[in-house]
Amino acid sequence: MKGKRFRSINFILWMSFLAFAAFILLLTWVFQTVLLRRFFTEEVKNDLQSIGGDVYRNLALLRGAGGEAEAIDAYIALAQYDNPSVNIYVLDEDGACLFPSKLEEGEAFGIDGVDEEVFGLILGQLRKAGTDSGVIVRIDDGNYVYSARFMRADAQAKDHYLYINYSTELSNSAFSIMQKELVIVAVTVVFVALIISALLSMELTRPIARFTRAARRMAKGDFSVDFKGNYTYAEMDDLAETLDYAKEEIGKSDELQREVLANVTHDLKTPLTMIKAYASMIQEISGADPEKRAKHTQVIIDESDRLTSLVNDILNLSKIRSGMDTLKLQTFDLSEFIHTVLERFGYLSEKLGYTLERDIDDELYTEADMEKIEQVVYNLVGNAANYTGDDKKICVRLKKEEGGKIRFSVTDTGKGIPPEEIGTVWDRYYTAGETHKRPIKGTGLGLSIVKTILLKHGFDFGVESEVGKGSTFYVLFPEK
Repeated sequence: MKGKRFRSINFILWMSFLAFAAFILLLTWVFQTVLLRRFFTEEVKNDLQSIGGDVYRNLALLRGAGGEAEAIDAYIALAQYDNPSVNIYVLDEDGACLFPSKLEEGEAFGIDGVDEEVFGLILGQLRKAGTDSGVIVRIDDGNYVYSARFMRADAQAKDHYLYINYSTELSNSAFSIMQKELVIVAVTVVFVALIISALLSMELTRPIARFTRAARRMAKGDFSVDFKGNYTYAEMDDLAETLDYAKEEIGKSDELQREVLANVTHDLKTPLTMIKAYASMIQEISGADPEKRAKHTQVIIDESDRLTSLVNDILNLSKIRSGMDTLKLQTFDLSEFIHTVLERFGYLSEKLGYTLERDIDDELYTEADMEKIEQVVYNLVGNAANYTGDDKKICVRLKKEEGGKIRFSVTDTGKGIPPEEIGTVWDRYYTAGETHKRPIKGTGLGLSIVKTILLKHGFDFGVESEVGKGSTFYVLFPEK
């Protein structure tokens, strides 16, 4: 037997909530550290490209119009004021700062955002491009530099370069804060997930634990347990109702089993006792008297037949219910078949004074197992003979109904069945109030056999009864 892995609902819910929380946090982390930064980088480049292009064009106009240093300085100051994240410089190819002119002559490297190595890289890229198109270079710490060349009309003169440093210090600080907050959020989410999963699992497992305790009590034979209760979920209410229904049915089956066992034991004991007693009488008393011996042996024969009938009924019932006895379906004339079976009850009229009325339509065909249906008809008519009234009247009908059905019914004039026992009459060993009391004929298992056979065929059947006026047992056969 392979080893089973048992995991509680609490564990599964905890792991599910933690996995879900981890998945959400992972998505958030990926978005923040990868997608958001990539988006931010593109935005920075686009913003820097836009700022650099505007500053380059305006400075080119000012320089071309012979603008004074004060005007150029003023424009640079205004541009930096409008864009607080940038520092704007105009450098020559040696790196000396030309504007803002307030800086000391030759000062450049070392001031805010101007890096000698970066400037050298920019010069190489601009000379290689051979145009005045701007380039953007990212510095290791995350800052960016935009640079463009001002072409000189005089070939002997040195070129000037626009150098704009774009600081991402505030953005990096914001990202750092977001990462710290994400850690706090992750811890909080995991903690909340554990609490929610614990509360939810407790809510789910409480009724399941109650069902388990009740089921264990029921397994020990205590059918007084009640699965119903005030549950939060509709599914739990449905499960409780189903378990209660199963409990009631199992209780009925258990009670029926005990009753059948008691009755079968009683019925087996009686003929065996009679057989032994009369065999002893023959041996000790009537062995030499032919007349007495014949009477005693007849009793033994009758009791043996009775015992054989009981054993056969028990075996047939067990075979049908276990599925060992398969159906052999065939189409046959049900009308003629009913007449044939009723001929076996001719002795009721001839010797016992019964009145057997027939109201059977001709040539009604059905599909079923003839041997099993013979048991059904025989047991229903025999049951009516056992429990009909003092007038000993039985009525057998076979009529065609709407919807392609044939209704077969057997009516007696007996005491009837109380309404509260209508649903259990098919399952009882004897009729209510007659426990351990033998019927006129038969073994007491006839209706159980009828029910089992009809259920196996899938035919509708039932009983209609009124106390004091008799009962009608009916079966609906499909018409062919």
